[in-house]
This record gives sequence, C-alpha cells and structure tokens, in this order.
Amino acid sequence: MSWTENKHYVVLASAAVLSVGMITGGYLLGDGLTRARQADRSVTVRGLAEKDVTADLATWTITYSATGFDMPTVRADIDASTKALQAYFTELGFKPEELKAGGGGVNQYYNNGVNTITINQRMQLRTTDIARAQRAVARQFDLVRRGVTMQEGSNMVYSFTRLNDVKPEMVAEATKDARKSAEQFAQDSGTGVGGIKSATQGYFSIDARDGEQSGGGIDTPFKKVRVVTTVDFYLK
Repeated sequence: MSWTENKHYVVLASAAVLSVGMITGGYLLGDGLTRARQADRSVTVRGLAEKDVTADLATWTITYSATGFDMPTVRADIDASTKALQAYFTELGFKPEELKAGGGGVNQYYNNGVNTITINQRMQLRTTDIARAQRAVARQFDLVRRGVTMQEGSNMVYSFTRLNDVKPEMVAEATKDARKSAEQFAQDSGTGVGGIKSATQGYFSIDARDGEQSGGGIDTPFKKVRVVTTVDFYLK
C-alpha cells in the first residue's frame, strides 16, 4: 500500500472516530440537559398551621386622674385614688410586686380667672394569673364606685409569650400541609413529589381567637397563633 493510500485510510479512520465522538457527545449532552430540566421541575406551595392558645401574661396599665382648684386638695384626691387601687388589687389576691406605680403629670389652665388643676397618675398590674386578671377587669366598675376616675384607654392587654415553645411543631405542621398541596398538584399533572428545594418559614402572628374579640378595644386571653410557610418541592 502506498503512502497516499495510507494517508487516505488514516483520514477516514479519524473522521469515523470524530463522528462517533460527536454522536456520543451529543447524546450525553442531550441526556444531561434532560436531567437538568427534570431537576429544575418544581412546584411552589404554601402551608398553613394554626393553634389555639391562652395568654400567659396580663398587663393592665390604669391611668387615673383628679381635678380641683387648689393643689393640696387635688393631691389628696389622687393619693386617695392610689390607695383605693392598691386596696382593690390586694382584696383580689394580687401580690404587691405585681403592682408598679407609673409616672404622672400635672396640668393647669385658667378659665375666667379660675385656676383648674388636673393630676394624672399611672399604675400597672403585671401578672401571669390570667383568671385573676379577668376577674379584676370584670369588677373594674368597683373602682369607679371607690372614686377612681379612670381615663380612656386603661385596658387590660393579654399576651402569649411562649411562642418559641410551639414554633417547631407548627412549622412541621405547616410543611406537612404544604406537601399535601404539592401532592395534589403532582397528581393532577401526572408527576410525583420529591424533596424540598427551598423553604421560607414565614411570619408568626398572634391574634384574638375567632369570635372571642370583644368590642370597644377590650382584649381577650384566648389567642390564635398562625404561620404560613412557602415551600418549593422538586417534582419527579
């Protein structure tokens, strides 16, 4: 065989190898892209979890006042109201450390030559005895009969402070609820649900339980904790 014929065979062999390589590479590339597209297939759903809880902290900030025309008399009246408040809470069984005196202020204004003086004072009740706090609010008009002039906005506020205790359980429940939605979507589209691609916990909210909120800005110790999670599931 001549050198020219050898060269011709070498060129043909190289072309064949190149063709096989291109076909194989194209197949592998196409298979890789298919797998990549499958890996990118996902569905984003939201999961909800709710839990009824009872507040574990009650805070009642009472602003009261006394008004008159000379300072000694007004001061005596506000002192009498302070003692009446302290007696009221003591009779209901609250501990002395659960009561704290707040700040106050004095306002004076003249009208037709008459000097009118108003002293404002605050007292705060802070307790974990929710049932006792509810009884105190229910009987608050006793304070009016005792001569205590409470200003508007002196309302009891109930708080749930153990959110961290219920967070793990609620996040798990919300994630489970999200998977149910993803499974329904997958069933409708003829696919299956894989693992979690990404997830966002969402914001926890604590509101009055449905039907328990009273009018007039009165709070309730019965709360509902709510969280919505956003989960991105792979589809397979």
